[in-house]
Amino acid sequence: MVNLSRLEEIKDLRTVWPHEALDFTPWLSKDDNIALLADAVGLDITVDEIESSVGDFNVDIFASETGTDRKIIIENQLEDTNHDHLGKLITYASGKSADVIIWVVKHAREEHKAAIEWLNNYTDEKIGFFLCEIKLYRIGTSEPAVKFEVIEKPNDWTKEVKKNESANGTQQQRYDYWVAFQDHVFQNAQFAKEFKRRKPSTNHWMNYSIGSSDCYISVTQLVNRNGINVCLYIPNNMELYESFLANRESINKAADIPLSWYELPERKASKIIIERPAELSDQSKWKEQFDWLADVMVKIKKAFKKYLS
Repeated sequence: MVNLSRLEEIKDLRTVWPHEALDFTPWLSKDDNIALLADAVGLDITVDEIESSVGDFNVDIFASETGTDRKIIIENQLEDTNHDHLGKLITYASGKSADVIIWVVKHAREEHKAAIEWLNNYTDEKIGFFLCEIKLYRIGTSEPAVKFEVIEKPNDWTKEVKKNESANGTQQQRYDYWVAFQDHVFQNAQFAKEFKRRKPSTNHWMNYSIGSSDCYISVTQLVNRNGINVCLYIPNNMELYESFLANRESINKAADIPLSWYELPERKASKIIIERPAELSDQSKWKEQFDWLADVMVKIKKAFKKYLS
């Protein structure tokens, strides 16, 4: 007979993180740990700064959504929610012009759940508030395991966006393509291990984090010329591009795909790209396109990752 251990919840978070600012915030800011929170809220989060100044105060974590210009603030509280932290949250959101506000707490009181729900219902649709509880568990004498549980979130965050009556046919096709793309590629275990699901839009591109704030992978529908491409985009770091360029031969060999390299000095940016023809209007051919995109994205991430440290 198999002996089973009991899953035990650790109620006192401070047995693991004694001090909020000195222990928990630095822990959460590390890539592997912020990825746990990112998975819970459905965003690609890149930490830009901890204890970031907002006037005379500091927000615990100031971050951004990888591949977009959306700003994220994260306020941590290893206790039950209170009015003081709710006030800080709004103050910091205003001071940082945040688009996404995440409140990470030990326990969410009912009145504060209601407050976050109200904010999501009555603020601009481009602004989203998340309320997340931290849970700690162990089995027997095992090391503690952490889980973030989303208690409140923007109403449509995990729903597919309804067809927009104002969207034209091209915009709707872009959106449908991205929904189908993600539904397909995230069934691939290898792809799902490397990338996080994004919220589809009517844009002709989708951006995915590769674990660095200096560059990201962008996937594009080239509607005007019936094609698709995958691009490693470096918005503003010529030193990084030159580092990649110095290792171009090794990177091309590791990726094993025909990459084209472009320096864009007039835009202070650079990109490494691969493109192919694709009949975007023919849905019967989408799955083959999705498989190609997924394969290329994984190859590019793996080929460049070792040169990002």
